[in-house]
Amino acid sequence: MKNKQKVALYWAIAIVIVASVIGALVFYSNQPGPLDTFAKCLGDQESTFYGAYWCPACNQQKTLFGKSQQHLPYVECSEPGSRDQNETCIEAGIQAYPTWEFANGERIEGVLSPEQLAQLTTCQLPQ
Repeated sequence: MKNKQKVALYWAIAIVIVASVIGALVFYSNQPGPLDTFAKCLGDQESTFYGAYWCPACNQQKTLFGKSQQHLPYVECSEPGSRDQNETCIEAGIQAYPTWEFANGERIEGVLSPEQLAQLTTCQLPQ
């Protein structure tokens, strides 16, 4: 095979590989997360997760939900670009992050597993 033909073949293969990877990523990103329904139920049950973007424990809490974290009933307590607490969380009396508040007024500070959250609400984890 001539040199120009080899280069063209390599480029064609590279384009196919890149297109396949992009296609797989688009397909995956459109799939629902395994805890979507559970995370939505937490909000429907009037549970609230107070946190801050800079808080490692809050990020750990979100990570437990994977791509379903977008459905958590999350309230950001920090002002953008700072560690100052915003008015919403000051008025709510939030003292630590993460703080979970439930419909009955109970508050629990710290990271809670999905199993713990299921026990504290009537939300069911997927089987």
